[in-house]
Amino acid sequence: MVFVIFTFADKSGKQYTNMDQIIEYFSNLDPVLGALYATLFTWGVTALGAASVFLFKSMSRMALDGMLGFTGGVMVAASFWSLLSPAIEMSAGEGFVKVMPSAIGFGLGALFIFAIDKVLPHLHINFKEEDAEGIKTPWRRTTLLTLAITLHNIPEGLAVGVLFGGVAAGIPEASVAGAVVLAFGIGLQNFPEGIAVAMPLRRSGISRFKSFWYGQLSAIVEPIAAVIGALAVTFFTPILPYALAFAAGAMIFVVVEEVIPETQLDKYTDIATLGFIGGFIIMMMLDVALG
Repeated sequence: MVFVIFTFADKSGKQYTNMDQIIEYFSNLDPVLGALYATLFTWGVTALGAASVFLFKSMSRMALDGMLGFTGGVMVAASFWSLLSPAIEMSAGEGFVKVMPSAIGFGLGALFIFAIDKVLPHLHINFKEEDAEGIKTPWRRTTLLTLAITLHNIPEGLAVGVLFGGVAAGIPEASVAGAVVLAFGIGLQNFPEGIAVAMPLRRSGISRFKSFWYGQLSAIVEPIAAVIGALAVTFFTPILPYALAFAAGAMIFVVVEEVIPETQLDKYTDIATLGFIGGFIIMMMLDVALG
């Protein structure tokens, strides 16, 4: 999947990109509505990835591991450049006092996903059904796989919503551009996530439509988490640095506990590592150049 940023100039010679137009559009929206629209986009990209089952019945393990590695790289880069760095920058004080809100929020975010991970029944991609985690249930493999990716998507939606909430609260370090770029980056890595859910289901004999349905369904939590995050920060502005770091901690936990192990079960670990590096570089460049 290729995203192209076009550059053009007005009559005065000032240059613009299509990304500038998107950012301007979101700047004129209510931030909570902006968070909803941005994560409807990320949900749509997941659905687009899941729709690949209408074209292919299977995908090579090498390609899948590479895409999952890419997903991890984007999430780690976004966690720092879009979330942790602004959280530290906007905190008052010096030294340990300045970094404490981010440290607390980061730890709480990781513990939040850790708790859900222990309770929510789910099955990691590429794992056997007997390796399912959470409370033991008779649920089928399709449901467990969908819930695993849903767990990935909670902190992603929350991260976008918190940034838009910071804009609504008038925090200088929170910008519409940063929130839009984060949503764009999450959309990039949601495409392979949609494939990662739908393709194994299709390969196991499930119909194309059902495979697609479960694939796109895994991202429906993103708009919900985004709106909750935006509203929380809007009404409780002082929690913004904690909330940004909370989303970062949740995302890092998902990468280390789920995404990376999913890529290390076959002989394509180097491909997954290179995918991770590529994802990190792309998200870093997007955030620094456009955010």
